[in-house]
Amino acid sequence: MALRRTLGLAARPYSQGAAKAWLTEDFLDALRAVVGSANVSTATVVREQHGHDESMHRCLPPDAVVWPKNVEQASLLATACYSRGVPIIPFGTGTGLEGGVSAVQGGVCFNLTRMDQISALNTEDFTVAVEPGVTRKALNSFLRDSGLWFPVDPGADASLCGMAATSASGTNAVRYGTMRHNVLNLQVVLPDGRVLHTAGRNRRPRKSAAGYQLTGLFVGSEGTLGLITQATLRLHGIPEATAAATCAFPSVQAAVDSTVQVLQAGIPIARIEFLDEVMMVACNRYSGLSYPELPTLFLEFHGSEQSVEEQVQATGEIAQLNGGSEFLWAREQEARNQLWNARHNAWYAALALHPGKKGYSTDVCVPISRLPAILVETKQDLIASRLTGPIVGHVGDGNFHCLLIFDPEDPGESGRVKEFAMRLARRALAMDGTCTGEHGVGLGKRQLLREEVGEVALSTMRQIKATLDPKNLMNPGKVL
Repeated sequence: MALRRTLGLAARPYSQGAAKAWLTEDFLDALRAVVGSANVSTATVVREQHGHDESMHRCLPPDAVVWPKNVEQASLLATACYSRGVPIIPFGTGTGLEGGVSAVQGGVCFNLTRMDQISALNTEDFTVAVEPGVTRKALNSFLRDSGLWFPVDPGADASLCGMAATSASGTNAVRYGTMRHNVLNLQVVLPDGRVLHTAGRNRRPRKSAAGYQLTGLFVGSEGTLGLITQATLRLHGIPEATAAATCAFPSVQAAVDSTVQVLQAGIPIARIEFLDEVMMVACNRYSGLSYPELPTLFLEFHGSEQSVEEQVQATGEIAQLNGGSEFLWAREQEARNQLWNARHNAWYAALALHPGKKGYSTDVCVPISRLPAILVETKQDLIASRLTGPIVGHVGDGNFHCLLIFDPEDPGESGRVKEFAMRLARRALAMDGTCTGEHGVGLGKRQLLREEVGEVALSTMRQIKATLDPKNLMNPGKVL
């Protein structure tokens, strides 16, 4: 274990000797025979790069990294691992926030970024198939001249198959839904190397009542059931007209009340994002903006010219009734990009408030009617806990994030962050919500999952896991 101590890596729950039982030249040669020597690495620096995501969890590197280029190679690699009892850890772009790529039991990391084909674009049916190396920005660039786009936008330029694995959502979910609503079929390499098509090979109907919903089972499974090697996605037409604006409010309560009332009025708003006054200070400094440093909604409207005008008028009336300011418009594409880039850079803006400190982003989601109460209580808790935690959220679907900035070398502050995060999650559960709206369970929220779903549901999940992964090799130590 001396090497890991030197590197500052967390100790594994097994000895180095146990790892060497399978990490042999014969095994590595078997991997090289599938993908070639250049696509297998045991170098320390490479392993470290694949042992962490953007979360606060410590680096836990795999023992080897492989880069398959197609589903056949991924299947053969999985078969080799399965036959020797070697853990398998999927890796996309590494943008997760709950330690989902940490190799807690060692094993082989499957970096899927070299599987980057876009296939089976059907513009008349609004569908496309993508491999794990395709990111959301790459797909939308590919679709630019088709009149179609893929709207699920978690902020990071994440792998689309990784987004399916974590059931990602983001700023457009209030209008277009999450990944769970936009995945029609998945190709999955199971732990033993078999290839599963969750809705049947090449099938892409908008709906189906045929058998169990296997696609939904794998969306959000966080790599614990299999390797997603292709996703068939639902596309959407690019709207005729788009308008974006910001609106400042005198209080958190006023901003969130407006959100609830906009949704209750049936206004089909495309994006409605909340940033508290601390977050607005951070965004202004980081992105060079000059917005009022008050609780603020970032808004976007999609539709025909007439429908957008009607949405804007109705939303504006609601905002003014709650003390909102006049809308500050971002009408041109460049101005809209600047606005949403500021929103997507919120994480880095928050970190810049205290250079040298680290950040922990935690998210919860509650029914819309409980949103005002939980946000107000959370703000009060942040103040009482003496923590810097800008709040930003996809409040149109009841989901928000606290971006907690702290010094990990300060045990007192680190302890307050951990305690606050647990209180926040349990506050959401007490309000009939969930401990995570989009980040996933990963390493950090397994106890909270138990509290959320109960023993019967958790036992059912374990039975499903045991059926598909009887050796517990797929991303072990996560979720359950």
